[in-house]
Amino acid sequence: MARAPLLQLNEISLTFGGDPVFEGLSLVVQAGDRVALVGRNGSGKSTLMKVMAGLVEADSGEVVAGPGVSVGYMEQEPDLSGYETLGDFAAANLDPGEMYKVERAGEGLKFDPARPVATASGGERRRAALARLMAEEPELMLLDEPTNHLDIEAIRWLEDELKQTRTAFVIISHDRAFLRELTRATLWIDRGMVRRQETGFGGFEAWRDQMWEEEDMQRHKLNRKIKAEARWAVEGISARRKRNQGRVRALQELRAERSSQITRQGTAAMVLEAGTKSGRKVVEVEGISKQFGDKTILRDFSLKVQRGDRIALVGPNGVGKTTLLNMLIGKEEPDSGKVTLGTNLELALFDQARAQLDGDMTLWDSLTGDPDMRVSGKADQVLVRGMPKHVVGYLKEFLFDEGQARAPVRSLSGGEKARLLLAKIMARESNVLVLDEPTNDLDVETLDLLQELLDSYDGTVIMVSHDRDFLDRVAATTIAMEGDGRATVYAGGWTDYLNQRGQDDFSDSVTKAKAPAAKEKQSKAAKSGLSFTEKHRLEALPEEIAKIEAEIGKLELLLADPQLFTREPMKFKKATQALVERQEKLSSAEEEWMALEEKAGG
Repeated sequence: MARAPLLQLNEISLTFGGDPVFEGLSLVVQAGDRVALVGRNGSGKSTLMKVMAGLVEADSGEVVAGPGVSVGYMEQEPDLSGYETLGDFAAANLDPGEMYKVERAGEGLKFDPARPVATASGGERRRAALARLMAEEPELMLLDEPTNHLDIEAIRWLEDELKQTRTAFVIISHDRAFLRELTRATLWIDRGMVRRQETGFGGFEAWRDQMWEEEDMQRHKLNRKIKAEARWAVEGISARRKRNQGRVRALQELRAERSSQITRQGTAAMVLEAGTKSGRKVVEVEGISKQFGDKTILRDFSLKVQRGDRIALVGPNGVGKTTLLNMLIGKEEPDSGKVTLGTNLELALFDQARAQLDGDMTLWDSLTGDPDMRVSGKADQVLVRGMPKHVVGYLKEFLFDEGQARAPVRSLSGGEKARLLLAKIMARESNVLVLDEPTNDLDVETLDLLQELLDSYDGTVIMVSHDRDFLDRVAATTIAMEGDGRATVYAGGWTDYLNQRGQDDFSDSVTKAKAPAAKEKQSKAAKSGLSFTEKHRLEALPEEIAKIEAEIGKLELLLADPQLFTREPMKFKKATQALVERQEKLSSAEEEWMALEEKAGG
């Protein structure tokens, strides 16, 4: 007997004062689903998730949860008012004896449950909201950008937890590596339409490009048909007016169909130009140390940064990455040692807290009020790399519409705030680009464009990031800050750093982490009433599951090639079919393992 869906949306329509956000949208979430929810910034991902959580009411349609199904939602900006500590908030819906669940999540996510809400940062509040959701263990988890403000260790802990959970989940995230590890299906929001593909995020970009190629082909055919019919109308209608009115109406319908099509949103017209070349030596650091009270941030650290270097700082939250970044650019002094800045440095800074943006200012005033962008005597123009441009025209280059120009900055989504900050940075020429967590909230397409710009940027890049995929694509040198004042320089990005330290990639480490638990369960099975065949099967399943997961990883990597469909369509089709088969096989094997483990008394 088929199980009822956990959640079902039927013919949902929603409008916020203008064009519909969704119209006639239907989707189903089943038990065991592991879904990536993707789409451009502003496409309605967070809004759809709030509709699914029952926090936003649709104009029409219905949201139906399965009988007794609990749905948990982690929002980007949780409301902690009325709670004294983060732990009070995280444990609000738990029984008194279940506080250990919050404490366990607190260890993995690195937040202190005893921290007063009044003094907690935005990142700590988000981590408390995530801990609350994990501790409550609903049948369906809705996670909106869960990796923001998490360091790589915490992201890996969360990946491990979500890999092992039996709970279904839907995730919005900019973190490619995170989505590739966890998801088996993709919901793609594009111009108010939601498509579903039974392939994890690893195959999303190839699928998206295939859909767009088919759409472009259909539009091309429609244009050709309209052109041919229009030529007939001009040349032959006068002689056959009465007999061919139907054909004229058909031409009008074709034109109406074309005009009703919503064109795809383009990528931002971002340009990153290096100014005057800096000196060959950008920064030289000799034996610097830094301490705050009893906490040692850095001890006897030396480094030479040359023009054109791509340097990434990695390490746990609170280890001192931003402090080192500020010392490298001369914003903070070391306690001892020497920092020498090179000549002709023109810095552009993208800060993690978006402190350069005033939430009460409009987008217009945010640009025209910037001293570096102000054009004397022109209230409607800004200076962009030395040339005046109209404010609205420049905002449009970063995908803002004219109606947003006079809106307050605080009304923007996280991704839109990031784009506005990039607009301010890219208006000026620079030769040293300093990026503190630049990837938070940016959609996949904007991230791709930013990476391309950084590749061609004729200057120096120094950045802090927890995005492993971004680090691998951009960084040529990685400085790992590991606590107790230790900072070690490695060649390459994140994966190169792991290899040089002798670590396996994360998927292997997760498998190893599962091994002790699997052995413990097997020993329980030996003492149970399982048959000999069932005991043998329970012992063999973990290895079989790991093998299937490895095959899925390889197939998703293959399908991640955006040119595969065009270059080898049959190979793309076979790989897609094989991926679906292995995902079904994995689900079946996991269910069998769960059933045997329960029978064994686990």
